[in-house]
Amino acid sequence: MEIITFNIATCHVVTNLRWKLVDKSSNLCKSKVPSGTKARVLCARVDHRSESLRFSNINKLFLGNPDQGEGSKSINAPEGLKVVDSKVLSGEYDSYVIHRDEDVENISGSGEPTTKVLIPGLPNESRGECGAPINSCFCEWKPKLNVHYEKAGCQNVKSPPVLFLPGFGVGSFHYANQLKDLGREYRVWAIDFLGQGMSLPVENPTTLLKEGDILEEKNSIWGFGEETEPWANELVYSMDLWRDQVSHFIEEVIGEPVYIVGNSLGGYVALYFAASNPHLVKGVTLLNATPFWGFLPNPIRSPVLARLFPWSGTFPLPASVRKLTELLWQKISDPKSIAEILKQVYADHSTNVDQVFSRILEITQHPAAAASFASIMFAPQGQLSFEECLMRCKMNNLPICLMYGKEDPWVKPIWGLKVKRQVPEAPYYEISPAGHCPHDEVPESIRYNISKDLEFTRGGSRKLVKVRFFGSGFSIWNWINSPVKSQLGKLEIKSG
Repeated sequence: MEIITFNIATCHVVTNLRWKLVDKSSNLCKSKVPSGTKARVLCARVDHRSESLRFSNINKLFLGNPDQGEGSKSINAPEGLKVVDSKVLSGEYDSYVIHRDEDVENISGSGEPTTKVLIPGLPNESRGECGAPINSCFCEWKPKLNVHYEKAGCQNVKSPPVLFLPGFGVGSFHYANQLKDLGREYRVWAIDFLGQGMSLPVENPTTLLKEGDILEEKNSIWGFGEETEPWANELVYSMDLWRDQVSHFIEEVIGEPVYIVGNSLGGYVALYFAASNPHLVKGVTLLNATPFWGFLPNPIRSPVLARLFPWSGTFPLPASVRKLTELLWQKISDPKSIAEILKQVYADHSTNVDQVFSRILEITQHPAAAASFASIMFAPQGQLSFEECLMRCKMNNLPICLMYGKEDPWVKPIWGLKVKRQVPEAPYYEISPAGHCPHDEVPESIRYNISKDLEFTRGGSRKLVKVRFFGSGFSIWNWINSPVKSQLGKLEIKSG
């Protein structure tokens, strides 16, 4: 396999690999990903300036792994960073390219009670605690469809391989924390699903309007042409496509079975893939996995019912769908709308989401983004439901770990507890305060199978997060009843 690598200073400037957006009035720098043979891979090293999640012992996380004994080494808690509130969550998002303040200040010891567990803080680059370098790469799967992925720690040849799958609307950048941290001791990859992130097509999947009838405004949106290009025939950004994409990636790029981790949509895809390809999976971790995806029936599972729907996400978009997409996309891609969504999914509004905000905005500026969004929304369901995927994984004895942010407004804890009831042997971690993306919001908190108040240092102050662990003896009734018992216990102590 031919690999081309570039060393690049920051994640905001990757020539010909990223769409750099300077301000609202800037023109899009269109990315032309070099398309070559199937084995051609293009890589670039990027420096993601963000904190990192530590799976303190990856063997514990995935219910045992003989390949690696001790897990990750602990690091000293950093002295602290200057508090930098998120510009996005505080309502300041006029600039699309956002820089972080790297100044630091010391934090004095607080002498807190020992009822809290003080865990190591995140790597502090100002003190030389550097994370692993991240390589940004492209590999061609199908003509005009290049898969973007990021990797770290590939020099750790004897360590377990871990693959991260992102949620809807984001990409591999959402796992920069994990790659920088885990990449120091493990081999780690994160991919962008086709139709999202930087895995958007390199050419228009449809032909433009006829000469003399071309409207420049319309032609700036790929997928709105009248006829489908040959390479895009039957293309639809669906669960089945992403499952096959993951399969190809593991077989051709990683080359061995992996531990797979998915957040939100990525959680469903991870489970769907594991149920379909158990021989390629060592274990699955679900981070607030969405238990449903897609509105239209699957043509293989329900062929008669599927024929009742005239369009199911293929190209070109029908005229009526184009108009609807244009109206919706204007609203969805507006910076205010994106900021509001981030406010919903991040429970702690002091979390710095500026880089996530900036990267999402960049993606929305790609000419293929609007039509890809429409294809995803109208794509058929997968061949297997979430529950069927769980049962298949259980039948194949695939280890499953559940991690859910308690304050998620979309995939509420009841959904995670429902999964736990179906797979009672799976460890279940409930993290609070944390929303839909616990891996990015409270990366410090994910630890061993403990139920504690965890304290750590971030942004010049001490943070506190509660982690509740439910083992194999968990029941819905005990979960509901536990707060009542706790309050009764307090009353007994007072009365005594």
